[in-house]
Amino acid sequence: MNTPYVNSTRQGSLQIVEFYHPQSNSLPRTLLTQLAKAITEAGEDPEVKLILLRSAGEKVFCAGASFDELAGITTAAEGLRFFSGFAEVINAIRTSPLLVIARIQGKCVGGGVGLAAAADYAMATDSAQIKLSELAVGIGPFVVGPAVERKIGVAAFSQLAIDATNWRSAEWAHQRGLFAERFEDEAGLDEGINRLVAQLLQSSAAALKEIKKICWDGTEHWTQLLQHRASISGRLVLTEESKKAIERFIKK
Repeated sequence: MNTPYVNSTRQGSLQIVEFYHPQSNSLPRTLLTQLAKAITEAGEDPEVKLILLRSAGEKVFCAGASFDELAGITTAAEGLRFFSGFAEVINAIRTSPLLVIARIQGKCVGGGVGLAAAADYAMATDSAQIKLSELAVGIGPFVVGPAVERKIGVAAFSQLAIDATNWRSAEWAHQRGLFAERFEDEAGLDEGINRLVAQLLQSSAAALKEIKKICWDGTEHWTQLLQHRASISGRLVLTEESKKAIERFIKK
């Protein structure tokens, strides 16, 4: 399996949005666009009641930005366009009228942490370590920051953003609210997801939508905020310091 993809399939009233990239489920701009589109379209389908966001593979949920694509950015406009992709996905989840459940089966890095934080309810395995590595490559978790901070608070977000090379355990993430539930392995994770999905699909669709609105109250300005944050990352990724750091990561 070497071809990147975003697949969106419906099972009854559940829309399953799955993404994959052979480089540890990293996300180039094309996949980010497809992911945002799939989430938006699911929310517009009157037959869909709930969205399950997941990735393929076992060890990594999402490694964040595509380093190959980061290395190819040569202008601030290109940088803005790339980082706007993460903004679009987070805003697609935020503005969807449907709850988004995230299946976190492995490690989350950078933008991957942002996806987990943006989900309305993230369920993870004990192997789902997290890290915001952006500062280590000369930028920062600016785009995903609002989603992460909203979920775990300023203090915990600051720890992740500043100590950019240190992994935090799934237990750490669970204790701080990033992961709503934690399971020993994928079998337990899928059992837990099936239980929750079955319960929610039996619930009132109107009530679920009202819960979604309440949970995201006060984030109406995020469309502009995340674009501004994307412009910061897009500018910083052009610095010589950032380019050298990205080159080192690619050569590893």
